[in-house]
Amino acid sequence: MLRVTKLTDYATVVLSVLAARPGDVLSATELAEFASLEPPTVSKLLKPLAQAGLVEGLRGVRGGYRLTRPAEQISLFEVVEAMEGPLGLTECAHDHSQCGRELKCGARSSWRMINDVVSEALRKVSLAQILPPIPVADAPRRIAADVVS
Repeated sequence: MLRVTKLTDYATVVLSVLAARPGDVLSATELAEFASLEPPTVSKLLKPLAQAGLVEGLRGVRGGYRLTRPAEQISLFEVVEAMEGPLGLTECAHDHSQCGRELKCGARSSWRMINDVVSEALRKVSLAQILPPIPVADAPRRIAADVVS
């Protein structure tokens, strides 16, 4: 089964919290609370996300974290790479493969093509696209009414 790690999954949750509150600066504790994750886990996630340039940390009394750019401009590919490193479904999908059978393997080109397809699919999905819909209770309400004078 092909899966991303739990940390990558949790990273998308934390980024989704930030994306749902554009411009807000949230502390690691607040992020943990909103994401229903443990604070040490969130702190562990924020470091690689910051190193990848997806979030920025702000110091001071009102310090915390925010997205470095709009959620529409952050792809899931960037999130996966920030947390997992270069995408490679198989050892030979990397440019610097350590596989001893690489030169004699007939499947290598197929795996590289599949790796490219998966990478491209992840590039086409933005963080904004995976945000949950706004609950009806939070959505702006329109009330139809006739004004009588």
